[in-house]
Amino acid sequence: MARTRASDFEEKQHGILTSAAAVFAEQGMEKASMAQIASHCHVSKALLYHYYPSKDELIFAIIHTHLLELEGSLAAALDEALAPEDQLRALVRAVLEKYRGADDAHRVQLIGTTALSEAQRGQIRDVERQIVRHFSQVLRAVHPDLDRPDRPLLMPVTMSLFGMMNWVYMWFRDGGQITREDYAEVATTLILEGVKAVR
Repeated sequence: MARTRASDFEEKQHGILTSAAAVFAEQGMEKASMAQIASHCHVSKALLYHYYPSKDELIFAIIHTHLLELEGSLAAALDEALAPEDQLRALVRAVLEKYRGADDAHRVQLIGTTALSEAQRGQIRDVERQIVRHFSQVLRAVHPDLDRPDRPLLMPVTMSLFGMMNWVYMWFRDGGQITREDYAEVATTLILEGVKAVR
């Protein structure tokens, strides 16, 4: 008879992923051990292996879960009743809010994919493409000329915006001189106004 999941399975799983991301972010992919992670999670190594049979599976789960949650936040933030410019603002705000408290998972995403199998990287790329698509579709609606065949700027502009958002963890501090909401407006304005000069 198959074992049934404990009622707190997902809560335990989330706690393990959060703690493991902190260990990986501090120690690096190679140095971090399953024993260290189990200790940091306050669980037995046997229980950790029950949830995640290998370190690679754990790294994959951190990245994949982080991206799925981000994609869900973006899908929820999209409101077709808004003007495209306001849709873009909503998407940028959603990303920066989702990154709140997720610096460790974000670091694992940036440095951990090389440890994964091609099949795992493929699953991650699928979610990343959907995340990027949310932004590129809105940017195309804002400035259709970005998608001209003779001067294809849609993807460079989209990825430039991701560059601003994805590296914010390197310098941004909550409680500092600028709030997440303020920076979301700054980043959005840089893109909306900047493309006028490069088209």
